[in-house]
Amino acid sequence: MAATAVVAPQAEASESWYLALLGFAEHFRTSSPPKIRLCVHCLQAVFQFKPSQRIEARTHLQLGSVLYHHTKNSELARQHLEKAWLISQQIPQFEDVKFEAASLLSELYCQENSVDAAKPLLRKAIQISQQTPYWHCRLLFQLAQLHTLEKDLVSACDLLGVGAEYARVVGSEYTRALFLLSKGMLLLMERKLQEVHPLLTLCGQIVENWQGNPIQKESLRVFFLVLQVTHYLDAGQVKSVKPCLKQLQQCIQTISTLHDDEILPSNPADLFHWLPKEHMCVLVYLSHLQVTVMHSMQAGYLEKAQKYTDKALMQLEKLKMLDSSPILSSFQVILLEHIIMCRLVTGHKATALQEISQVCQLCQQSPRLFSNHAAQLHTLLGLYCISVNCMDNAEAQFTTALRLTTHQELWTFIVTNLASVYIREGNRHQELYSLLERINPDHNFPVSSHCLRAAAFYIRGLFSFFQGRYNEAKRFLRETLKMSNAEDLNRLTACSLVLLGHIFYVLGNHRESNNMVVPAMQLASKIPDMSVQLWSSALLRDLNKACGNNIDAHEAAQMHQNFSQQLLQDHIEACSLPEHNLITWTDGSPPVQFQAQNGPTTSLASLL
Repeated sequence: MAATAVVAPQAEASESWYLALLGFAEHFRTSSPPKIRLCVHCLQAVFQFKPSQRIEARTHLQLGSVLYHHTKNSELARQHLEKAWLISQQIPQFEDVKFEAASLLSELYCQENSVDAAKPLLRKAIQISQQTPYWHCRLLFQLAQLHTLEKDLVSACDLLGVGAEYARVVGSEYTRALFLLSKGMLLLMERKLQEVHPLLTLCGQIVENWQGNPIQKESLRVFFLVLQVTHYLDAGQVKSVKPCLKQLQQCIQTISTLHDDEILPSNPADLFHWLPKEHMCVLVYLSHLQVTVMHSMQAGYLEKAQKYTDKALMQLEKLKMLDSSPILSSFQVILLEHIIMCRLVTGHKATALQEISQVCQLCQQSPRLFSNHAAQLHTLLGLYCISVNCMDNAEAQFTTALRLTTHQELWTFIVTNLASVYIREGNRHQELYSLLERINPDHNFPVSSHCLRAAAFYIRGLFSFFQGRYNEAKRFLRETLKMSNAEDLNRLTACSLVLLGHIFYVLGNHRESNNMVVPAMQLASKIPDMSVQLWSSALLRDLNKACGNNIDAHEAAQMHQNFSQQLLQDHIEACSLPEHNLITWTDGSPPVQFQAQNGPTTSLASLL
């Protein structure tokens, strides 16, 4: 482990006793298993020889590093690192010890929840490191990360901007790109999409023009493409993302063929890797799978999304046996969140509920993970409640999710689904009008997402349909169709077509109704969307019966019966699971245990 290796620099290697003690310490550290206590004893013995300040400071750093990385004695580690930092500041040209001590000490402070001690330490180190490009950049990254963990993204973005300008001044376009891409990632987290676009354009130019280590160049390209794909998906522009996805796939193939030669860059500010090659290959593969899942989910290719999710989750399980990095659990939760939505659409509610329970278990293991995903978890439970017709519980889950989220896109998604609950209940007009006003797609829509705006038009059309205002409903639904066709939002297209078909049927225009319902059925089968198939088959049955097409009516009735039975069986199975009790959880951490259900307590009447 290079960060904690016990070695003596050339300038301090003249004392034979020092070399001998370091040699023994490193031998014990690298033994299998490591003999950390003996390693620490050897290093502590250095102080018995009353060494020079340089050796004293470096030994304190080595002891602090070994204790921090290999033991739970954080107090002793902190004492040694504080001494290393204090002594090294008094020694000229001793940057490596000075700034490594500052970096490691601030990391330890954060681990002990002493963020207020870490910040001024890092600021001072940044201030005195301007003549040392590598450490100046590294410390800026570290302080930016600390602000990010505190959710102070404005301060983090400011620091990354300072870093980008510093890297430009010292002639490091590579590290400048890293700073700018990191800033772009935070802007995406803040949903500042208008600022992201020009930043990504600049990053794309820097990445293409930079000539250097091929692996570093590909790592920049991967970072850039992952952000670009995320940007398009956040904006609900599913069709626009396809070329970036193909480029990301090509990057995976390119990286796997490159040899990682150990030639050090001539500019010390270039001594950064976004990720080690091995981690990058895995994460690029996972990122590609994840964005493919997101893309397939929005586009309505749900079987494809499920296939890619299963593949990614298997890969994650293998990785988690070798590596306990928190990012792997985050990947797992995000993938599960997407696959749960797919399962609910394809009529696999019982499986979706078990996967919601799996997300609960992952969140129980990490308070930070739960804090970041609590709103999404309640949103998923709300969607599950809708699928099993527990509308009161759905309302409670969505209301909880709204209370927990600060993300505008998620807020808009929740409000859209809560509006659908109020429409189904039929007696919540005042609350419904209030919600619809807040997601008015014609005026001051709260987010720039193409997909969510199209969904808001659909909800307006659905409400107008239930109010019997058919011409108004048709206007909203045609707007949804226009938007969903522009970005291949197939599920919204299918829903809009079948609702338009229903309107034309009610108005007695059977020919036009058939022109809507048949393609809706075809699209719903392709997705596959069980609820739209159920709805379409019922409409086709009634439509053909009204037109005297008895054979087609019988065939449609048989299809409707088959879909009804499948949904009923899945409904009974889901409501009988002990995890079904999760629908009543609206406060605090997820419950650890669930009591078994006697049987379904909800009705399928609204579906059938």
